Amino acid sequence: MPVQQYDNQVAKEIAKALLNIEAIKISPKAPFTWASGWKSPIYCDNRLSLSYPETRSLVKNHLAKVIREKFPNAECIAGVATAGIPQGALVADALDLPFIYIRSTTKGHGMENQIEGVASKGTKVVLIEDLVSTGGSSLQAAEAVRTAGMEVLGMVAIFTYGFGISEENFKDHHVDLWYLSDYSTMIAAMLADGSIAPDQEATLQAWRSNPAQWNQ
Repeated sequence: MPVQQYDNQVAKEIAKALLNIEAIKISPKAPFTWASGWKSPIYCDNRLSLSYPETRSLVKNHLAKVIREKFPNAECIAGVATAGIPQGALVADALDLPFIYIRSTTKGHGMENQIEGVASKGTKVVLIEDLVSTGGSSLQAAEAVRTAGMEVLGMVAIFTYGFGISEENFKDHHVDLWYLSDYSTMIAAMLADGSIAPDQEATLQAWRSNPAQWNQ
C-alpha cells in the first residue's frame, strides 16, 4: 500500500498531543476555506506544535523513528514548504543527516531555486510533510526532487485526512507515505475526551466523505 499508518498507539498519542495544545479547530457554522476552495468544518494546525517543546520533541522523535525503521538508507531529509520545513530540519538534526527544502514553485529572483540546499544527484531522500490532504502539493515536491536527479525513498507526514484521492495520487506517483496520525483517530480522540458531541461527529464524517461538495 502506498499510504500507511505507522503505528496505532502512536496515532492516538499524536492525536491526544495535538488536542492538548488546541491545534484542532472545529467550526461547522463558519467553515474554514482551503486553498483548493473546499469548505471545511475542521482545521488541523500542526505548526502550533513548534511552540510547545514537549509536543515538538514527541513529533520529531516519532518522525525520526519512522525514517530509521522504514527508510534506513536515507541520505538526506527534505522539508516540504512551508510547514514541513521546520519539522524536516528538526528531524534531519535528530538523524544527523543533510537537510534541504522544497519551495512550492521556483523562486523568481536570485538563484531561482526550487530546492534550497545541496541537491546532489543520486542522493536518497525522504520528504517530511506537516499535513496531507489530497497530496497534490506534497507530490509536486517529490517530483521536484526527482527532476533534480535525486531518489525519493518516500514521505513521512504528521497527519493525513485520509481522503481516497490522496491514496490514489500517491499510488500514481509511486511514492510511499507513512503517517503518524489521521482523521479517524483524531475524531475518536475528540469523542472520547468530550471535545465534540455525536451530532458534530456526524457533520465531520459527512464532510470527510465528500469534502468537495460539503456545505454547498
